[in-house]
Amino acid sequence: MTRTVIESKSKTALIGFDQPFCVIGERINPTGRKILNEELERGDFSRVEADALAQVAAGANVLDINSGAVFSNKMAEDPRYADNNFVEPTLMKELIERVQAITDCPLCIDSSVPGALENGLEAAEGRPLLNSVTGEEERLEMVLPLVKKYNVPVVAISNDDTGISEDPDVRFAVAKKIVERAADFGIPAHDIVVDPLVMPIGAMGTAGLQVFTLVRRLREELGVNTTCGASNVSFGLPNRHGINNAFLPMAMGAGMTSAIMNPIALPVGPKKLAEKKAQVAAAGIVLPDDMDDEAFVQMFGMGSTLPRAGKEMEAILAANFLVNQDEGGANWIRFNKPAGEAGEGGRRGRSGGRRRRA
Repeated sequence: MTRTVIESKSKTALIGFDQPFCVIGERINPTGRKILNEELERGDFSRVEADALAQVAAGANVLDINSGAVFSNKMAEDPRYADNNFVEPTLMKELIERVQAITDCPLCIDSSVPGALENGLEAAEGRPLLNSVTGEEERLEMVLPLVKKYNVPVVAISNDDTGISEDPDVRFAVAKKIVERAADFGIPAHDIVVDPLVMPIGAMGTAGLQVFTLVRRLREELGVNTTCGASNVSFGLPNRHGINNAFLPMAMGAGMTSAIMNPIALPVGPKKLAEKKAQVAAAGIVLPDDMDDEAFVQMFGMGSTLPRAGKEMEAILAANFLVNQDEGGANWIRFNKPAGEAGEGGRRGRSGGRRRRA
């Protein structure tokens, strides 16, 4: 069986055909997160640390660390900050050191900058996953020697010098090329985790079918593990969680073994909370004066004021159980057990109704 081993100093995560689905938490990424980007520019890593802990608590097996920040304010002081080759190596090292100081979760080092990848590899304890190599010649010649030098697994993305093809056969051919080139460097197939590239279903109606077919081929013909940016499939659509929740178990059924995704259901923010309280007051509903915000959002089905595992994690854990990758359903039961009811959930599950007399 193909198994990809990712390690921290004291913990191991496995991606494999015979393993539970591996969740790679994507939250530590300043791309598209304006507030996080601004905080990193100021040297504030508090949100990074909070995101790391919240993702692990929600069930992430690996934490992706992306250093792709843009320090716009610093550019005015020093033009070198306009160059990611200057910004990312130092930032990557700091990010990894900060995260490793508070959790032993294995890491995924994520950057397009060679210096950031190498700095990350030097700073990381254990055996991190490197993200990523593509089929582009320049990228192959730059990343594969690092993979060999540090003896780490790598994400292989199925695009090359011609870009991202809409033809799944072309994307398969790119993946095969990367696996073969890796073998030339002495890198085994079990250390290649292929991302077949998930297209948005809203733009391409066959996107889901393409991925499922590709994943089966990658597993059966190349014997490699697979991953994807799970939320890509629902981009631009309403109720993205609904799409993601269906996609992930279907991809697992096709043989996908991991995904880069957000395991957290984000908490209800102050603005949404205030709007709902105003609606309740306008409707003339009188609530107890001592009701706290968490009790309020629970009462009105808004979620929680605290980060918690998202619906995508629920779908993954259920799928793990259904394919016998959760022995005795222990993880499923633990996931669904209310806080403070240790030992009670199981008894309720076994005796939820009266038994008929024979």
